[in-house]
This record gives sequence, C-alpha cells and structure tokens, in this order.
Amino acid sequence: MAVIGVYDSGIGGLSVLRALREQLPGQDMIYLADSGHSPYGERESEHVRRRSRRITAHLRRRGIEALVVACNTATAAAIEELRQAHPDLPIIGVEPALKPAVALSQTRRIGVLATRGTLQSDKFARLLQSLQDGQVHFVLQACDGLALAIENSLDGSAHSMAALRECARGHVRALGACARVEGQIDTVVLGCTHYPLVANLLQELVGADISLLETGPSVARQTRHRLGAAIGSGAATSQGRLWLECTGTGQQLQQAAARWLGANHAVQSIDLPD
Repeated sequence: MAVIGVYDSGIGGLSVLRALREQLPGQDMIYLADSGHSPYGERESEHVRRRSRRITAHLRRRGIEALVVACNTATAAAIEELRQAHPDLPIIGVEPALKPAVALSQTRRIGVLATRGTLQSDKFARLLQSLQDGQVHFVLQACDGLALAIENSLDGSAHSMAALRECARGHVRALGACARVEGQIDTVVLGCTHYPLVANLLQELVGADISLLETGPSVARQTRHRLGAAIGSGAATSQGRLWLECTGTGQQLQQAAARWLGANHAVQSIDLPD
C-alpha cells in the first residue's frame, strides 16, 4: 500500500489531512509541519520553493509514493517545479475553491480569504482569469496574520483567543457586506488550509446563511483517483498509520492533532536546514 506524504508550513494542512483520513481511512500517511520556517503565506516565493524542495527530498527518503502539498501558498509557488523534478511521483496540490464558488453563488459576488502569497501568485491569477466572465465578481482579502493567530490560539488562553477573533473579524469586515441579496457576498472561499480549522468562528462572523467553501474533501477525492489501485479497494478494516513530523517544536502540532484530528500521536522533531 502506498504511503502518502502531506506537508504544510504549519498546522493548517491538518484540515486536508483530516479529509484524507476520512476518505482513505486505511491509508498510511506522514504529515510534516515546517513550523521552523513558517509562515509561508507572508514570505518570498523563493523561500517557499526552497523549503518545498527540501521537504519533498526528505519525504521521498521516507518512502512516500504520493505527495499532497497541503498549503495553498506552496502549491502556487512550487508545485510545478516539484512535478518537473519528480515526474514519477503523483503530486496533488490545493487551490482556492473558486470554481465551486462560481457554481454555488446566487448573487455572483464571491469573497476570497487567503494569504498574500496565494493572492499574488501567477497560479492564482491564471485561475481567477479563467473564471472572469463579466458576471461574477471576486472580492479578494489578504488575511495577514490570521494563520499565525490560529496557531497561537492552540494555547487556549483568553488573550490568544481574543486576538484570533479580532484578526478574523477585521478581515471579514474588509470583505464587505455578506448576505444573500443582490450586490452582496453570499459565498466565501477559505483559500488557506488553516482557515477551515476555525470555520465555526468564520461562519459566525460572515453570517449563518453564507456558504463557506474549503478544499480538503476535493483534494482527498483527487488523491484517491490519482493513486487508484495503489490504495487498495473496499472498506478499511483498520485505521492507517500516521506519523507526525515537525521542523519546529512538536508541542503545537501535537496539540493541534489532538484537537482537530482526535489523534494522540507523538511528534518527531526533525532538522531540515536549507
């Protein structure tokens, strides 16, 4: 059975890992959080590409047979380079769910919450241009600091939770009016894998009748399709093994996995210098 490698700059990719484990429950997986070199979303593209090359080489040595780039910023900056360098390795990326949002929206006004790195990437620009038909309007909001605020909230302190709420509220407010009426946003795309981890908070801020779209389930379906027979068939009789690795301290990843995956796994701290 193939082992799937999954990586992100931090804990955000756990939202994708959660979907992968739901749809491929018997699958062995390695999750690597590059917390020692994060956040990707507010760094130069070359930094993200360099880290992506380093992580992919490490995961290949660990024996993976497929790679999921569970980070919108890394997908935008590095996935084409990774595919060229590893043509024998199925590599699945993530992208903001703009296409499903166009199909879903009734007001034709769609909000996109994402990192600055994602919104400024050529890959995102091409995706956006492919969907511009003169009838749909995208409102883009670069959510500086939100991914970090989500990670900091793991300590559960009143201060960090208040900081998270304030950061999220500011970015949602910047989107503009959200409602299912003409001229207002009725669909919001969560364009960073961190954001689904606090979907309840974001839903509260945009309003209960606003659709929130994430990418994890579609990435899991695509991964199943790409691997085909390599993942076996039929219902899993046991949960696949999961290894957690981190380039920073492992405590944050361990807390996040316990909260959002219900998984009490040890985290191996590793050193992956550039």
